[in-house]
Formats: sequence, structure tokens, C-alpha cells
Amino acid sequence: MTDVRSQPAVGKRPGPDAGAAPPTRRQIVKFSFFRVDPAWRLLPADEREAGKRAFEAAVDAFSDRLQVRSYSTVGMRGDADFLLWQIGETLDDVQALHGALLATPMGAYLSLPYSFLAMTRRSVYVSPEESDKRLHLHPADSKYFFVYPFVKTRDWYQLPLEERQAMMDEHIRIGRKYPSVKLNTTYSFGLDDQEFVVSFETDEPADFLDLVMELREAKTSTYTLRDTPIFTCISLSLRDTLDTLRLPGEGERAPVQRDGWTRVCAVADVPEGNSMLTYVANQQVALFRTGGRFYAVANRCSHANGPLVDGALEGATVACPMHDSRFDLETGQPLCGPASRPVRTYAVRVEGDDVLIGPAAGS
Repeated sequence: MTDVRSQPAVGKRPGPDAGAAPPTRRQIVKFSFFRVDPAWRLLPADEREAGKRAFEAAVDAFSDRLQVRSYSTVGMRGDADFLLWQIGETLDDVQALHGALLATPMGAYLSLPYSFLAMTRRSVYVSPEESDKRLHLHPADSKYFFVYPFVKTRDWYQLPLEERQAMMDEHIRIGRKYPSVKLNTTYSFGLDDQEFVVSFETDEPADFLDLVMELREAKTSTYTLRDTPIFTCISLSLRDTLDTLRLPGEGERAPVQRDGWTRVCAVADVPEGNSMLTYVANQQVALFRTGGRFYAVANRCSHANGPLVDGALEGATVACPMHDSRFDLETGQPLCGPASRPVRTYAVRVEGDDVLIGPAAGS
């Protein structure tokens, strides 16, 4: 499976509002968990293919209004097959997308066992600058996504703000011990049956597990009324997400390999001074083109798992966008801290118009 995203790497990747005033409009956030009727898998292959193409086209038609991220829950849950995480500005766009999806040939075979609606909102427990950032979500490229609805006890809201702040300070301190886990908190008061929907993005499921275990011991947990069901989701392109719904015995679309080398893209897909995120042997790899050469390194910084694909290029080096550790793209060695360990490097070669990545160094 290859999931590639290309962007300039001459500086930190700008958000959609780069250069603009801090956003004030809040976002609508929707988590839609779909289940596919087993009868769909018994359809002829050409009908299923047409259904998947129509479903993809319906999502693409809303790309100017909604951010839509897709995740597979096949093998993770028995009551849902995939998730569409939608971020937009109006409830109407979310409803229109779902109407379009139900109108596809695949829509007749879909049910929605779980559906969580929320909005972004400023938090009273963090600094004003940090609070403003929470109005707009910026999804990461992490492989794993954990989602659950959350409800606090009514006693929590009767506590003085100072007492709640002290407990939240402890809660925040614990969260900062796990920089590889990115938290998104969204608010559902009056919109849905829960009060919050919390979601976590990470490449390290063990870090998420350890974070949750430690938070259980924090005083804030005594005021938790409900925080289930919990969904473990795997990030895939929409096409790959739909392809996980294959029949038993159907083959998976494997990446093109040549003597242990994996084709990841065409040369033109990564212009000079740009980067691309791809997967090799199920691992995130950052591919860079600089100085007329291609380089490939493990995407996550060895310090705090920052995404190197979003880092600033300088010659044959890249700086982590989180804490500015700089790495040599040829050797993977850190050139300046706080990182002290190298990142894995991969061999890259060009064959005609194809870019291929070989095994990791030392493997």
C-alpha cells in the first residue's frame, strides 16, 4: 500500500490560513463509522468496483468544502468497517456529503452504527494562544487514529474553576510526556449525545496505551462518566480503505516491486525542493528531492516523532518541524539537537520515469 502526499519542503508546511489573521470561525467535525452489508461482498467484482469508484467520486466532489480523512477498522472492530473523519464549516456540507454517499450504488449496502458530531472551541484551561489554535484542526499524517466519545459527571461543572484548572494542569502535564501522540478535542454539547469527541493521532500505539493508563491515575478521571466505545483505526487512502472490504481469497493490491525495490512514484511527482510521504514495508518514509538527487529517510524524528516530511530542507539536510533537530539525509545522522539518535535511511534509485526505494540501511 502506498499513500503519497506531495508538498514543498523549503519550510514548514503552511496551513490553509498561512499569513492570515488567527481563525475565528469554528469548524464542524464529524466522525462517521460505516458498516458494509455482507451482501455487498457477494456482488460481481465489476459491480463492486463501480460502487467503489462512485463512492470515491462522491467524496472527491466535496474536496473544496470538507477535509475528509479515511481509516479502516477492519480487524479492529466487529461492528464497523471504516471511518470517514470530516472537517468543514457547515452542518449542511456534512449532510450533503452523506446524501451523496447514500446515492451511490454502494450506499444501499451501508449502515452507520456510530456517528459522532462535534465542533472546535477555545479551551479555558490553556493559554489564549494555544486556545486559538484549537479552533482549526490540522490532521497529521500518523498511521493510527484512536477515537471515542466522552462525558464528564455533572459534579465536574460545579467545581470552582481554580480547582478544575489545577486538575487539568496535571492532565496536560501527563499528555506532554507523550509528544508522539497528538490530541484533538472537539465539543458536542447540545449537538449530539456525548459532551466531547476526543481523537488521538500517533505512529506508536504503545505510546497511546501508556498515555491512557497514566491518565487513569490522574484526579480528573474521577469525574469521567463515560468514555466508550473506543475505536482503533488505521489510516489509508480512501481507495485502500475500500479495498480492505475484499472477499476472502481476493488478493491485495501490492505495490510494484523489482528485486526488493518498491516503486513509490513518478519522478515528476516530486519536484526539486519538495517532499513526499510514502510507505515501504508498512513503514512511513519521507522522500526528498534536493540538489538534483532523491533521498529517503524514516519519516519520524528520533527525538519526539515529528514528521520530517514537513521539515525545512537546506541542501542535503532536513530540520524537524517540531523541535528543529537537523538530520543528514545521506546518513540519517543528527547534525544538531535535541535529537541524538540517527533516523533510518533508504536507498533510492531512478529507473526511467520511476522512483524506487530499496531496503532500509542495515536491513
